Amino acid sequence: MEADVPLEWTTEESRTYTPADTDREMQYRTYLHESGDLRLKVAPASLEGEDHPGYALTATSYPGLDLSETIRVRTVLTFERCNRVASDFMDLFSASYDGPGSLEEALDYAHERTREHR
Repeated sequence: MEADVPLEWTTEESRTYTPADTDREMQYRTYLHESGDLRLKVAPASLEGEDHPGYALTATSYPGLDLSETIRVRTVLTFERCNRVASDFMDLFSASYDGPGSLEEALDYAHERTREHR
């Protein structure tokens, strides 16, 4: 099933798999902004180095370059919820992004509005 994504985004990779140590099916999906400057990843939190169940949304600025940086945006219990958070993030980022000079501002804007509030 292909995810509905905002116009400025494409689904880069989408996989479903069952880890060897469980019968639970897991999902993994990455999205790329049309500029190529930002990649979002929805993946099991354990793949992101976290030791609790659920899914983590991460954002990588300038993927593939030496200056790339990855931040954890949010961790939630289900893939569907994490994917909804990713969709909200994409909408917020796209509304604020206005070219390479504003990537960090748009990233901060979307991150602030979708991150976990403690």
